[in-house]
Amino acid sequence: MKSFAAKVEDGVKGEDGRPSVGPVYRNLLSEKGFPPRLSDITTTWDIFSKSVDKFPNNKMLGWRPIVDEKVGPYIWKTYKEVYEEVLQIGSALRAAGAEPGCRVGIYGANCPQWIIAMEACAAHALISVPLYDTLGAGAVDYIVNHAEIDFVFVQNTKIKRLFEPDCKSAKRLKAVVSFTNVSEEHSHKASEIGVKAYSWLDFLLMGREKPEETNPPKPSNVCTIMYTSGTSGEPKGVVLTHEAAATCVIGIDLCMDQFEDKMTPDDVYISFLPLAHILDRANEEYFFRNGASVGYYHGDLNALHDDIQELKPTFIAGVPRVFERIYEGIQKALQELNPRRRIIFYALYKYKLAWMNRGYSHSKASPMADFLAFRKIRNQLGGRLRLLVSGGAPLSPEIEEFLRVTSCCFVIQGYGLTETLGGTTLGYPDEMCMLGTVGLPAVYNEIRLEEVPEMGYDPLGENPAGEICIRGKCLFSGYYKNPELTNEVMKDGWFHTGD
Repeated sequence: MKSFAAKVEDGVKGEDGRPSVGPVYRNLLSEKGFPPRLSDITTTWDIFSKSVDKFPNNKMLGWRPIVDEKVGPYIWKTYKEVYEEVLQIGSALRAAGAEPGCRVGIYGANCPQWIIAMEACAAHALISVPLYDTLGAGAVDYIVNHAEIDFVFVQNTKIKRLFEPDCKSAKRLKAVVSFTNVSEEHSHKASEIGVKAYSWLDFLLMGREKPEETNPPKPSNVCTIMYTSGTSGEPKGVVLTHEAAATCVIGIDLCMDQFEDKMTPDDVYISFLPLAHILDRANEEYFFRNGASVGYYHGDLNALHDDIQELKPTFIAGVPRVFERIYEGIQKALQELNPRRRIIFYALYKYKLAWMNRGYSHSKASPMADFLAFRKIRNQLGGRLRLLVSGGAPLSPEIEEFLRVTSCCFVIQGYGLTETLGGTTLGYPDEMCMLGTVGLPAVYNEIRLEEVPEMGYDPLGENPAGEICIRGKCLFSGYYKNPELTNEVMKDGWFHTGD
């Protein structure tokens, strides 16, 4: 019987010649027990293109321009406007020599151009490869070479890093496209190593002059290769298919049905977690699926509060450190209150918490406490927040409880990895018994604990513990060019997380 990695290697090329997952592996994901996929969404291109048809005039991508070092109000592109730009960028990629299965790097901070480049890849069955430099020196050079990237979309402030001496793999690139403009210096450096450098407007113009029909991917085609750090060694390329990514979004749709207030096209998500990581990518795909809006922070996390006040989001997702800073800010403000007002605040806190512990929703536990004490905190978070999700690491029960009571919105934690498309588990809103936990397995996932005798972990012991293993339809296809590691973590269809 072939190994898991061998099955993945069998599927490197599909019948159409595009990188895809083999049929044997796909059969592993056809187990009974999962809800049927009743959606017509089978690829990430479906997610975007169908929303364009349904919500053409809805706001899709927003950003804050900086003029004379001053940050302005949000400017928006509609779904239709983004679609037109995606067609032009996709056509330019094809005109520059990109063929289905070609790897395209995206390197820079979250912004509309990042998403437009990503969707242009999906339109022509190209594979997007996020690039980021937080893994340490040489990571960009390693990923460009390892993934065999031919084209890179890049933030103008990061272009110089592609042409530094230690980025030797830049010579293999066919073209570099700036999110904005290309300086004469960078254009000259690119030409010295035989790479064409384009400004965003120049690339759009080329796409308009040489239009190409879209060539959408099949579900089994590779959507993206996301590189993630391990405990040691080089970054690992996590191969994710369109089918897995689309199923993840459909699963989130089903999961969100548990909320009293359903997510709608009027919802707004503030994006500040790196798009090179799976959590923000999955969240944005979900918002695109629903015709909702995504607004990007202006690049300074220290000024995130200003972006929140300007955007007034309904959904915030972040890592614990973000919410710890919010908590610390509120606590500091409380200490500055006169003793009488502080006593009243905590009396209302205990009153609302008591009713929430009895099973009442956060919105019904004590409207009076919300009006008298907590609406100011809600206003500090934009005034419209309905959902707050923490992931990436454990959020302390103390902070989670405080935010559940005072933020006047749903507050939940989740758990996931790049290999599992992010949302492997998710907490239930208003279930106070889940305080301090990451909730239950998501719709299309199964989880088990496996015994680790050498560490004293026993899933059936008095204090159950073990390695987390995951199986399901939202799972990666293997590590790119690393069958040994793939075999090591995949056993009988179960992904061994190491957690």
